[in-house]
Amino acid sequence: MRTERSLVVLAALALALTAGCGGNEEKAPTTPDTATGSLEQIASKAECEPNIQTDADELRQGNCTTDDGKYVLVTFATDRGLREWINEAKDYGGSYLVGRKWIAVGDEKVVTALRGRLGGTVEAGSSHHSGGSSGGGGDEEHSGHRTN
Repeated sequence: MRTERSLVVLAALALALTAGCGGNEEKAPTTPDTATGSLEQIASKAECEPNIQTDADELRQGNCTTDDGKYVLVTFATDRGLREWINEAKDYGGSYLVGRKWIAVGDEKVVTALRGRLGGTVEAGSSHHSGGSSGGGGDEEHSGHRTN
C-alpha cells in the first residue's frame, strides 16, 4: 500500500511539474537539422535547381535563384577545404550559411530564409571593401563567388 501511494504521489508531482512548464514560454523559431548530401540534394531541400558553375574534385558550385533571391551553393570534399574557402571569401563581405561541407552565399535576407530550410550556422563576412570605389558595394558579383 505504501508503494502504491508513493507511485500516486510521484505521478501527481510529475504532472504538476510538466503542467507548469511551457504555459508562459515563448517558442524559439525552429531550425531544421543541418542538411547533408550532394550539391543537388542540398539544393533540392532549398527548393532550387542549381545552375552548376564548377564541378571539380575539391568543390562543386551552383547558382540558385528562388523566390527568396539569388545565392551560390558550394559543396566541398573536405571540412578543411570549406574552412579555407570561407576564410578567403569573408574578406569580400556577404553572408554565409555554413553546414557540414557546404556553404550558401547571398544577401543576409536570403541566407536567413535558407537557414529555415537547410539549418546550418550564419556567418558574416568583413564589412569593409578594398578599393577606392564608393558605389556598387553589392556582394553578388565580386571575386570568389559570382551569381550569373
